[in-house]
Amino acid sequence: MQNSAIQLILQAGYVVKAVLLILVFFSIVSWAIIFYKHRYLSKAGKETDMFLRTYNAGRDVKGLLSVAKTLNLSPFANIFKYTFTEEVRDRVEIKRLLRRYEALETAKLERYLSFLATTGSTTPFIGLFGTVWGIMNAFRGIGAAGSASLAVVAPGIAEALITTAAGLAAAIPAVIAYNYYLSRARQAIIEMEDFAEELLDFFSQGAK
Repeated sequence: MQNSAIQLILQAGYVVKAVLLILVFFSIVSWAIIFYKHRYLSKAGKETDMFLRTYNAGRDVKGLLSVAKTLNLSPFANIFKYTFTEEVRDRVEIKRLLRRYEALETAKLERYLSFLATTGSTTPFIGLFGTVWGIMNAFRGIGAAGSASLAVVAPGIAEALITTAAGLAAAIPAVIAYNYYLSRARQAIIEMEDFAEELLDFFSQGAK
């Protein structure tokens, strides 16, 4: 069955092959993003836990800064060290800096998720285009042969089904991963915003 599917793809027209190549591209990039986000969010979470343990254990600024400098993926550690190095004492200015670094860390957490959303929303329609084209080929075959036998319509219908399956195969993992990682990112963003409010008081009280 696998050989027959490969043969159908090889025997497909240029349009269907182009559609399949586009879908393969979306699928490969999506899976690369899925593995990347899993590794990134997992490591960022571990670094955040490490930083918070140090932060809650004692408010020694130099010790916190030393630990934060070794944690490059934790949004909490990054906000702390970036704000600290600005050497600003005014509460309004500190708040502005915190908001700025919150936005930067939010962008990191949500990076590449838009591609997953795009893949989930567009690849079914790209596959549908290949489906329509395959059905058109089936009707052309009927017209050319003057017969609606299975041998005539099978190649076109097979092309249609293959592109439909490829579109869904690219879209389903992307949609699942997008929803999952977006939920994790939003949770991290909420926690980061709460921590930023705490840092505002921390720095405003003369921690520097």
